[in-house]
Amino acid sequence: MGRLIFVTGGARSGKSAFAERRALQLAPVKRTYIATAQAFDDEMRERIARHQGERAAGWQTLEEPLNAARALHEAPTPVVLLDCLSLLVSNLLLLDLPAEDILARVQDLIEAGREREGTLIVVSNEVGSGIVPEYPLGRRYRDVLGWANQRMAAAAQEAYLVVAGLPLTLKSEP
Repeated sequence: MGRLIFVTGGARSGKSAFAERRALQLAPVKRTYIATAQAFDDEMRERIARHQGERAAGWQTLEEPLNAARALHEAPTPVVLLDCLSLLVSNLLLLDLPAEDILARVQDLIEAGREREGTLIVVSNEVGSGIVPEYPLGRRYRDVLGWANQRMAAAAQEAYLVVAGLPLTLKSEP
């Protein structure tokens, strides 16, 4: 049975860097990175390139913006980092999928993580601490991602909230 580690926090909180360090602790030599971002514009291409440049050696990257469970099944290493659930949910919302279908895909990812040997580390943004978004799509995104984060945290053996680069342990089970 696989282990699930959930890492959440605000934008630029240090959650990805913490998740990468955690993955390095578990697998110093080879790890898989499932990237969910899509490069729709120059700014996003630059952001993706910066993230790739900041990563230590030993990462194999799988690009999968829509079907994270499938990518996890294809991952060749025992330690896998998915960055991030927030963009995965956003990508699925832009396909106009109902919340139930998106949450079913999140559950598929959880189940895929449980079925494999090794550890799945999932990074996601915490979006519930801000104001209510002005537009319907923003409210829908906040709601669906909040529900997805709750499912991940409930299924995880370890959960962390990263604030200002500092990881706070929310949950730690053997």
